Amino acid sequence: MTSSAARTALDLTADLPVSALEDFYRDLHRHPELSLEEHRTAGKLAERLERAGYETADGIGGTGVVGVLRNGDGPVVLLRADMDALPVAEETGLPYASDTAGVMHACGHDLHVTWLAGAAEALSAGRETWSGTLLMVGQPAEETGLGAARMVADGLYERFPRPDVLLGQHAVPGPTGFYGHVPGLILSASTDLDIVVHGVGGHGSRPETTVDPVVTACFLVTRLQTVVSREIAAGESAVLTVGRIEAGSRPNIIPAEARISLNIRSQSRSVRDRMIAAVRRIAAGECSAAGCPREPEVTVGASFPVTVNDAGTDRRVAAVHGEVFGPGTVLDPGPAMGSEDFSHLAPDGLPYAYWFVAATAPDVWEAAPGDDLDEKLAAVPSNHSPRFAPDLSTLAPGVRTLVSGALVHLVQPVPGH
Repeated sequence: MTSSAARTALDLTADLPVSALEDFYRDLHRHPELSLEEHRTAGKLAERLERAGYETADGIGGTGVVGVLRNGDGPVVLLRADMDALPVAEETGLPYASDTAGVMHACGHDLHVTWLAGAAEALSAGRETWSGTLLMVGQPAEETGLGAARMVADGLYERFPRPDVLLGQHAVPGPTGFYGHVPGLILSASTDLDIVVHGVGGHGSRPETTVDPVVTACFLVTRLQTVVSREIAAGESAVLTVGRIEAGSRPNIIPAEARISLNIRSQSRSVRDRMIAAVRRIAAGECSAAGCPREPEVTVGASFPVTVNDAGTDRRVAAVHGEVFGPGTVLDPGPAMGSEDFSHLAPDGLPYAYWFVAATAPDVWEAAPGDDLDEKLAAVPSNHSPRFAPDLSTLAPGVRTLVSGALVHLVQPVPGH
C-alpha cells in the first residue's frame, strides 16, 4: 500500500511547470559561475524562493542562499543544492551551451538548483498537506570543498532554524529512471597535495652542473603510483592521481624547481593518513637520491570528508522513492570514489540522506558501446567532462525525489495505513 508521503508527493508534483523549469535550467547552464562567484545564480534562486513565499536571505558564507518556510509544528527539513560551475570549456554543442569562455556546468549543479527551486515551489503550493519547517539551501563552492563549511561558520544554524534532517542529491551518469541509495558510506574522502621539488638550475648543455628537478619529479610521479598498489591492503579502496606537473620556461634551461599536484581518495581516515605519510616519505627519498639541495615541500591542500548516510534516514527516503517511481528503480551502487562537502552541513552528527539521480540521455546511453552497465558507464560523458549534458527528462523526477524525501518527514502517516 502506498504511503501518505508518496501519495502526497505524487499529488503535489502532478502538474509541475516543466516548460518553465526547463527555461530556468537552460538559463543557469548558459551562465555558469565558478566557486564563490555564484552571484547571478544565487540571485535567480533567491527570486524563485521569494516568489514561492520563503523568507529568503543571501550572502551566507559568501554567496550562499537560504529560504525558510515555517508551516506549523513539526521537524525542520533541510534541502540543499550546490550552485558552482567548473573551469571547463564546454564541448556539448547544446543550443544553450555556456556563454562564459572556459567555464561550464560540467557537474550538474545547474540541474541541482533547478530541482531545488521546483521542489520549493511544489512544497509551498501544497503546504496544507504537511507540517513543519523547510530550509532551502543554495550552497556555493562545493567544487572547492569550502562552501558548506563557510555557510555553517557564517551562522547558518544560529540565524536560521537548525535542521532535524538534511537531504541532498546529485546527477550522475547512468540510464534515466534510476536512483542510487546507499544506507551508509556513499562518497569517499578526498585530499589535494602539492609538492615542490628543489633542484639546481643551469644551462641545458651542462646538466652535470645542475640538479635537474624535472627528472626527479618524473621519478617521483612514477614511484607515487606504488602507494596504492603496494602500500594499501587489497580490501581497502584508494586512488592516487597526479593531475599536474609544472617546471621550466625554455627547452634549453634546466629549472631550479618543479611542482607536482596530486589528489588522494580513500574511504577511511587511517588509509588517508597512510597515503599522506607515504607521499611525504617517497618525495623525501627521491629528492635525497637525486642530491637535491633542499628537502621537498609537501603541502596538504583542500580536503573533502567522507559522506556517510544515516542508515535509517536513507532507507526511509529510498523506500518512498521506490513507491513514487516503481519497483526496480532504486538500487544500491555501493560507495563511490567521488567526494562531496555536503556532510559539513551536518555538524554534531545531524542525520542526512544523500543519493544519486541517473541523468544520461536515453539515446546517448543506448548508443554507448558496451554489453553491461560498467562498460557503458565508462563510455558515456561523466561529471566534469566537457561533454557532460544531463537529460532534461530528469527535471520533473528530480523535483519529485526532493519533494517525496521531504514529505517522509513532514507528513504524518494516516492511522491504519
